[in-house]
Amino acid sequence: MRSDIGVLGRYTYLATELFWGTIAAALLYRANAVRKAAVTILALYPIAYLWDRYTLAVGVFSIELRTGIEIAGIPLEEHLFMAVVPGLVIGFHETIFGSEQTTITE
Repeated sequence: MRSDIGVLGRYTYLATELFWGTIAAALLYRANAVRKAAVTILALYPIAYLWDRYTLAVGVFSIELRTGIEIAGIPLEEHLFMAVVPGLVIGFHETIFGSEQTTITE
């Protein structure tokens, strides 16, 4: 039996972003990497925004289970996605590797 992922209706995507965003925030806080993640997210955000705006405009994908709130031409949930994904990646990375310093030797 397959679960109904749309149980929250138009709030489904928002709920998943908030769920995973909470996990990302907890990992970043635990690894003391909130600032590092914020800088990375801010650097990546313009690229992610343009990429997302383009893919939505040309119809690469469609987001059905969303609030319908759009900011700067893309769904609210996509803005969150662009912060949650790198935050989650950095959170896991920093949790696994901590403050290990790697150096490149010749």
